[in-house]
Amino acid sequence: MKALVALILLVQLAIHKAEAESPPAPLGCDDPESEAAAEVAVNYINGHSHHGYKFALNRIEDIRVVPQGPNIDIIFLELDLLETKCPILSPTPLANCTVRSFAEHAVEGDCDVKLQKVNGILSVLASKCHSHADSREDISKVCPDCPLLANLNDTDVLEAVSAALNDYNSKTTGPYLRLLEIGRAVIQYHPAHVVVTEFAVGATNCSGEEAKANVGACQLLPEDQSNFGFCTAEVVKHPSQDLQVNCQLYGHQVTAPDIPLLSQDTSAGLAPSAVGFTNHNLRLSHNNPVASESSSSEILRSMLSAKSVTKRAVAEAAQHVKVPRPVGFVPPPPPCPGKIRHFDI
Repeated sequence: MKALVALILLVQLAIHKAEAESPPAPLGCDDPESEAAAEVAVNYINGHSHHGYKFALNRIEDIRVVPQGPNIDIIFLELDLLETKCPILSPTPLANCTVRSFAEHAVEGDCDVKLQKVNGILSVLASKCHSHADSREDISKVCPDCPLLANLNDTDVLEAVSAALNDYNSKTTGPYLRLLEIGRAVIQYHPAHVVVTEFAVGATNCSGEEAKANVGACQLLPEDQSNFGFCTAEVVKHPSQDLQVNCQLYGHQVTAPDIPLLSQDTSAGLAPSAVGFTNHNLRLSHNNPVASESSSSEILRSMLSAKSVTKRAVAEAAQHVKVPRPVGFVPPPPPCPGKIRHFDI
């Protein structure tokens, strides 16, 4: 009897030891820990993007966690983002930004992000993103009459932005505004020829009246007084002639983004070079100064390495742990990709 009791105790000790040494279950893409990491990553991406619009999380495509030591993990995320209606310069919190609908010719962002978690605190080491607008064919199938994104250097777009900004500056009692960049534009030809544009602006050290005398002397406000804003304009070219423009200044931003002054004189029209940047493309490659990588391309190599390490660890653990499964057992669905928060594109 004593031998039997001893044998049972040994078996229990072996089970406890195996459980203690076994790797933790992989995170699912919709787990609270994954969503917390994704939130930090998206805020980081928007905080280091200086063009276009803020992006919101649509789905967590994949997550890999590589333990580095006691209370230290490296986390690799693959994220699917969607463009919102908030310009990157807007102080509006991301939670209050509306995601553009599918019918508005949605733009999707794909991001790889590397984070570090130390004692429960998350920080981003590096990120790499690119984006693309949904295909014109997909939009047309669902909404044949929906206007599609136009090229930012289209003549109609350039003329519409120039006319809108000149019109606003001629009537404003506030500061004279200069163009920073064109964000989006759509052109509708039927039943009327309409151009709708969105563009970022910056306040200068001149009033509208002062600019009429010498527009070349008007410069963007210095960093400690910077005041950026955003304009929307609708220009009807046919059958009637009509122009509506609305501009909103956000007030002084503590940290001025590194957006160059693109147009030197909107009264003379916009040069094609003023809109050479395709702003709805999220082309971000950024390394945190504390990251050890010398290039963001290291993210991709690290992610591949992390995936192989994780798969190997799971395979090795499976060889040593035999879990009996009841008859008719159906394995749970894979933990990734996660749920779609807005719509698939």
